[in-house]
Amino acid sequence: MAFLKFLGTAGARFVMIEQLRSSGGIWVCHQDTNVLIDPGPGSIVRCASSRPKLNPAKLDGIVLTHRHLDHTNDINVMIEAMTEGGFKKRGVVFCPADAFNEDSIILKHAVNFPERIEILEAGKVYKVGNFEFKTSMRHIHPVETFGLKFNLGDTAVGLLTDTRFFKGLEDFYQTDILIISVVFFEPRPGVDHLCLNDAEEIIRSCKPKRTILTHFGMTMLKARPHIQAESLTKRLGVKVEAAYDGMCLNL
Repeated sequence: MAFLKFLGTAGARFVMIEQLRSSGGIWVCHQDTNVLIDPGPGSIVRCASSRPKLNPAKLDGIVLTHRHLDHTNDINVMIEAMTEGGFKKRGVVFCPADAFNEDSIILKHAVNFPERIEILEAGKVYKVGNFEFKTSMRHIHPVETFGLKFNLGDTAVGLLTDTRFFKGLEDFYQTDILIISVVFFEPRPGVDHLCLNDAEEIIRSCKPKRTILTHFGMTMLKARPHIQAESLTKRLGVKVEAAYDGMCLNL
């Protein structure tokens, strides 16, 4: 069994703060290994309200692409849930160095609950249970940030998280399914996030079989992500979709 479920599609501060979209992260299941990527605010609630319900006590790992609150706010409660209140030492937490070694986002009382905490570095392979993933080059973002690439069965999946567009970014993301965080509808110079034009350039270069846009800021929501995805599909000749809260990909 393999699936990927969006527990939230919110990007940027105000969509998260107002909960115009949920911000619970992405749950990935592969061969009975369960991993949660970027548990932002409300992640534990989204697990409980999911249909079918997702049980955090069944998690084997938690991956943080970077330390910003919309990606990590529920990290401590999810660690407690994964370890059944700290009574079962289990699971692995993966995070960049500045999320743990500098002003740690993991509270002292929860540090020893998982089996281990692994520090992410660029271009390395990590594994928990039957789930294996590789980190990208470091992204251009105010904090240490890495995208991810992993296989679900015969399908290669890329998760392009927050970053400014830069030459060579697309080299890592040659995958069957590409998930792109698209915060802005139009470029915003000086702010290290992708806009829709950046996403179009990446899709055109990578040519994935399927692209899913997510992590929407206010301007993307106003532009109606599903309409923009349909437009990209027509222009590029490849399947582009806009993720929605609770969207599930069965692979």
